[in-house]
Amino acid sequence: MGSHAAEPTPRTRRSLREENAPRSRSRRVELPVVSGTVEVLPIASRGSAAPARRRATTVVGRLGVLAALAGVTVVVPVTQGVAEGEIVLGAVEQPDYPSTVTALTALPLSDLPPTALVSADGSSRVRAAMDVSRAAERSVLPGCDGAARPSGANGQLSTADLCTLWDGRTQMRADAAVALAELNVAYVARFGTDICLTDGYRTLAEQKSVKARKGGLAATPGKSNHGWGLAVDLCGLQDNSTRFAWMNENAPVYGWENPTWAKRGGSGPYEPWHWEYIKGVKADGEFYG
Repeated sequence: MGSHAAEPTPRTRRSLREENAPRSRSRRVELPVVSGTVEVLPIASRGSAAPARRRATTVVGRLGVLAALAGVTVVVPVTQGVAEGEIVLGAVEQPDYPSTVTALTALPLSDLPPTALVSADGSSRVRAAMDVSRAAERSVLPGCDGAARPSGANGQLSTADLCTLWDGRTQMRADAAVALAELNVAYVARFGTDICLTDGYRTLAEQKSVKARKGGLAATPGKSNHGWGLAVDLCGLQDNSTRFAWMNENAPVYGWENPTWAKRGGSGPYEPWHWEYIKGVKADGEFYG
């Protein structure tokens, strides 16, 4: 049998033109971006179209990110206006409030602590501060300014140097009287009654009378602190009572003490009722310890 070989297909002019045509064809692709167009390089062939698209997508994505970053870096401070719908551009003004230090230092502060909070150890400092500020304060004894005056002679003080206490009859030197009146205010707050008074200032004649009646229990006339208006005797005050204990704890804050010589076992007669304004006694009176 004879073999039949495939005869070649006759070539036409069209097939020859297509065969000889260049395999690569250039074309322009325009993609939308934020602003303008992006020109993509010529695509060599259909097989290379996908990489070209990816490159175009990358370029577009990067340009979009850059545009977004440029937008967010522009900051315009906006505050709400007073009128509805009104927008005001510009810096926000802050109220001019005073600082904490300025506000606190502007408050008036008391020069002295509350009397009830002062211990006996600080009594001298408290009394000194109270003496300085007393002129500006209202006296607890009407008509008595509490100023210390020249001592004069024992038992012969001027009436102008004395102040009458709350019982209406007992008198003391002005500074001692006001200090005792202040102590009495605290005493009333604790016990509900005034301090009971027996004796205060004694004239020289009264000292002689007491000495004649009490003998060794009374000081030599002219040597008693009663004659300086710096001592007072209290009613029914015994050293085993609650009131005596309170007085021992609180009276020194106001400058008053039951002197050491008058305590049980002291150098003088035992007199728990006898109290002296120690500051005045040390400066002008008879200090026996």
